[in-house]
Amino acid sequence: MTHQPTLRATTEGRTIAVVGDVYRFLATGDDTNGKYALFEAIVPPGGGPPPHIHSREEEGFYILEGEITFTINGERVVAKAGMFANMRVGTPHSFKNESGKPAKMLISVAPAGLEQMFFEVGVPLAEGATTAQPPTKEEIEKLLAIAPRYGVEIRLPGH
Repeated sequence: MTHQPTLRATTEGRTIAVVGDVYRFLATGDDTNGKYALFEAIVPPGGGPPPHIHSREEEGFYILEGEITFTINGERVVAKAGMFANMRVGTPHSFKNESGKPAKMLISVAPAGLEQMFFEVGVPLAEGATTAQPPTKEEIEKLLAIAPRYGVEIRLPGH
């Protein structure tokens, strides 16, 4: 299979909200022959997913703006702009914006495929959107129901 080069301008790329965070997809498995997906995440104060484990893909995070607090195997690490973190397959982790302003980061997953979960559970936004509505109970329940189909185990407190 041959692909044309993928070029995305500053605001281009399929943009969706997933439980309150904004994701703009720069490259999907369709663009990379399934090798990886790359997306920009804007995480508002208080945003970020619950603890979870990926059984299929490595997940890398590069902080562009602000700061993100990662919890990796129960250990907290505050990552600031310019820092990178990679979660190997099977690593329990979560991230949260504990600061008072939005944070922005690049997230890569390899191999690709996880982006399909985001497309299935996310709320479409206009290209260039940088904010999303807070998640509804229905959105959270949809994510919890769909995640296992993508090899993602979500660990909610008390479960």
